[in-house]
Amino acid sequence: MPLRDAIQARRSVRTFSRRRFRLDDPADLQLLSDLLWAAWGFITDKRRAAPSSHNRQETDVYVLLPEGAYRYDAAANRLLQLSAEDLRAASGAQDYVGTAAAELAFVARTEAVTGKTPRGVVETIYVDTGFISQNIYLFCASEGLATVVRAMVPKDSLAARLCLSPTQEITLVQTVGWKAE
Repeated sequence: MPLRDAIQARRSVRTFSRRRFRLDDPADLQLLSDLLWAAWGFITDKRRAAPSSHNRQETDVYVLLPEGAYRYDAAANRLLQLSAEDLRAASGAQDYVGTAAAELAFVARTEAVTGKTPRGVVETIYVDTGFISQNIYLFCASEGLATVVRAMVPKDSLAARLCLSPTQEITLVQTVGWKAE
């Protein structure tokens, strides 16, 4: 799809089908892989698909699927399983959370953002998350997927379930799946 068409098709959707990414299906696995690469994968050995302030690359993408919780290893373009627990519903209170194919939690390693005031750190991690989120919106528009980014996230409880350190901060979560008919 041409970029102009993807921008016009981009929208937030809050009704999702119960269809899942089947990790045993090569087509679904490729679609998920392409989604994560477009969001935050490496274009070259040092450059990512989305920009980050001073190329700090402080954000990690956690992928919550029915099969468990994963961290996206962009360098190897693979998922590293952290838990076999389905944590999708733990990422928010909206009625569609936990029903869509995936929840993508953006987690910033705040210690990687140096030379900034505390407010500057917050601004940086949220702006960088916004770049990643927009790439996901455009990818979903181009591939017929539905998505919505969310700030209403129970960050402390989700961080505990993901075993995050005190210097890791959940910024936003983005729901991805197929639109309900």
